[in-house]
Amino acid sequence: MDLLPLLLMFGLLGVMMYFMSRRQRRTQEQQKQLQNSLSVGDRVMTTSGMYGTVCDTSSDTTIGIEIAPGLETEWLRAAVREKVSPDVEDDEDFVEDVDDELDAVEDDLVDEDVQDTDNDRLDEPSLESNKQK
Repeated sequence: MDLLPLLLMFGLLGVMMYFMSRRQRRTQEQQKQLQNSLSVGDRVMTTSGMYGTVCDTSSDTTIGIEIAPGLETEWLRAAVREKVSPDVEDDEDFVEDVDDELDAVEDDLVDEDVQDTDNDRLDEPSLESNKQK
């Protein structure tokens, strides 16, 4: 009778270990499939949080990732955590958008300066007329 609870406890421990190892194997297999499915042009995130675009997949162990326009780095395939959606704006488009916004802000500032100058001119003659009296 004292042997039965001990056997149940070991059986339960064995079942838990089986399911945990099964989950781990499934995760490793998914990661392996991801690394083998990488192709040029895929947007990826590395395990360190770096985003980039795959630019070279010729090696079995490493891949080339472009992290900025013209800046290519070499990474282990195992360092790729996941593919990310290509919704990230191109740098050139982003720069053009920022330039357009800066131009609009500069135009607004110039308009405000012109209005302030006009207001100052209106105030100045009244000051001068006070000085003449």
